[in-house]
Amino acid sequence: MPDFIDITDLHMRTIIGINPDERVNKQDVYVNVTLETDCRPAAASDDINDAVNYRDLCKDIIDLVEGSSFLLVERLAEEIAKICLADERVQWVRVKVDKPGALRFAQSVGVTIERCRDDFHAQWSS
Repeated sequence: MPDFIDITDLHMRTIIGINPDERVNKQDVYVNVTLETDCRPAAASDDINDAVNYRDLCKDIIDLVEGSSFLLVERLAEEIAKICLADERVQWVRVKVDKPGALRFAQSVGVTIERCRDDFHAQWSS
């Protein structure tokens, strides 16, 4: 059975969107990530070197998001998935990016994508 690591409601500010004001003013985004990995080696050894280091992963995601200026939330989610799958221990990832206030009568608009290691091996070898 697979194991999962969840990172919930990682709050950042970035340039995201297609409207002129969105290209100038940073907006809030919330990122949720679920990673499929095998936690048994880390559980057995109690050694961070045998685990997906989610602290380092969060730093990489924050650096990407806060330093980016993508037009589409879809692109941002895809780039986050690539960061997660860069760790060979991650077999599958679900990334959800929410953009609060994007629609007048909605609390938030979000995009959720799922990617697996095979998706990226095919993409990288093309």
